[in-house]
Amino acid sequence: MSVAELSVIFFAQLAVIIAACRTVGWLARRYLGQPQVVGEMIAGIILGPSLFGLFLPEFQAVIFPEESRGLLYSGAQLGVGLYMFLVGLGFRTGEFRAKAGSAAAVSLSGIAAPFLIAVVLTPWLMEVPGLFSEAATQLQASLFMGAAIAITAFPMLARIIHERGLSGTPLGTLSLSSGAIGDAAAWIVLAVVVASFGGGMGAAWITIAGAIAFTVFMVTFAPRLLAPLGRIVEREGKVSHGVLAVTLVLFLLAAFAMDAIGIHAVFGGFLLGAVMPRGVFASEVRRMLEPVAVVLFLPMFFTYSGLHTQLTLVNSPDLIIVAIAVLAASVLAKFGACWAAARLTGQDNATALGIGALMNARGLMELIIINIALQAGIIGPSLFSILVVMAVATTLMATPLFEWVYGRKARQAGRLGALEEGGGADPVPSEKKQLAE
Repeated sequence: MSVAELSVIFFAQLAVIIAACRTVGWLARRYLGQPQVVGEMIAGIILGPSLFGLFLPEFQAVIFPEESRGLLYSGAQLGVGLYMFLVGLGFRTGEFRAKAGSAAAVSLSGIAAPFLIAVVLTPWLMEVPGLFSEAATQLQASLFMGAAIAITAFPMLARIIHERGLSGTPLGTLSLSSGAIGDAAAWIVLAVVVASFGGGMGAAWITIAGAIAFTVFMVTFAPRLLAPLGRIVEREGKVSHGVLAVTLVLFLLAAFAMDAIGIHAVFGGFLLGAVMPRGVFASEVRRMLEPVAVVLFLPMFFTYSGLHTQLTLVNSPDLIIVAIAVLAASVLAKFGACWAAARLTGQDNATALGIGALMNARGLMELIIINIALQAGIIGPSLFSILVVMAVATTLMATPLFEWVYGRKARQAGRLGALEEGGGADPVPSEKKQLAE
């Protein structure tokens, strides 16, 4: 297929992708009460071989030919990296420091339990043909499964907390902080697995050392180096095209650095966003980039994942049992462990259950790490599809489960927060007391 033909196909793909993701996302919000991003995850699966390719295989092959996957992959990686940069821009480092102790306890539990369950599950999974590469060792497989079960849908978690008006509350702060710590640990483990699978433990140590050096530099020196950008924007009252260009170049360099040392680009994007200047700079950059990242690029990632999801491969009793076991183990390990840790750190039961419900969602982050593992040849298409099902199921659970275990308290907290932010007249003391109770 020529470059000109690929260009024509690419435009058709984008039209189909955006239309499908916005439509399914709207239906998910309108009829299921789910965030837009959940509907877009489902739309990606619909566009893949599991549904579109099953019922209209010729048409699906025309729209998504194999030769075009490389171009779609590049756009997908740009989209998910840019999205995580925007998530980093909204990350409140002050809240993270304030709850670091409790967050460490919750995140440690949310990491330890999944890895223990992975150690138990993996020997059985490796006996099922096609789930793991024949070259994968039991240690590599166990570490990967632990990371896959331990990961949290950090972007979705942040969105639910924001939509429910829980930013700054104990639940919101503790959940975001725990999710950040847990996901960082899972990324490091995944990096070790991918590096050791491709080039041995020597490459893995290079990856670890590079990740630590990059993180230390970003946390220690980057805020001061980036501060002039914030001062320029504060002085001018807007983000000029020149400042936006510098910001995008920095994002691309951070993504390149993480990719180059064996960690995914999203990690570089998130870290850079977390240390960027706040105030007018952060709000204006989000305003300028978010529509393009969310509406145009991120759906490409969901579709690319969906094109590799073949639910029809999970067609035997053994694989169905594996899918059920993985889902049950994932919920038990993440929800149960995070709830227990939150209770032990002094949270009331409703807050602890709410934290468990939010931390249990895998969402976008799960899709990222299993795509990396599939591309590295660690897992096969069957396990990839099973883990996609787990990601979608736990993400679909998040909102209704959260509403069930924390709904009344969340609505009261959200209304009180809205009143106190000055969205209307200040509530009288009696109303504040009633809402707070």
